[in-house]
Amino acid sequence: MDFILREWRQSDAADVVRYANNDKIARNLRDVFPHPYTLADAENFINSCLEADETCQLFRAITVDGHAVGSVGLLLGRDVYQKNAELGYWLAEDFWGRGIMTQTVRQICREGFSRWDIQRIYAEPFAYNIASRRVLEKAGFTLEGIMRQGVFKRGQVCDSCMYALLRESLA
Repeated sequence: MDFILREWRQSDAADVVRYANNDKIARNLRDVFPHPYTLADAENFINSCLEADETCQLFRAITVDGHAVGSVGLLLGRDVYQKNAELGYWLAEDFWGRGIMTQTVRQICREGFSRWDIQRIYAEPFAYNIASRRVLEKAGFTLEGIMRQGVFKRGQVCDSCMYALLRESLA
């Protein structure tokens, strides 16, 4: 399926509410991603993306047929983690299983490695989020370990995973 990664626009807010207001998405992300997802949440999110300093943060809308159906971002590490960037993403349920997210992850990682002097991009999906783990594996990430009882989500202590893609893996 064809998609485009582009900068966020204020006009994307209605699409974000439409697609992000889904508990199946929220239960797989950090608590900063709310459910229910309101127009105010969408506007605040988009504003934060537009105000981001691209020397250390990179946020893109995933669009299909002109509609923002997901998000992907990279956050550059600081201090001893300055050669790392953290990857985060979500995609509307209507578009799951179509290969969009795997291609999105590959594309944003190439951009991150070309833009910044980093050696590693990592992601930390919850261990039970098999679909996200598969996306990372298909995109070339390696499972480095499982953080047992490393997260607390919705009243439950859960395992999370550490996946990483090294710059040298892209060569």
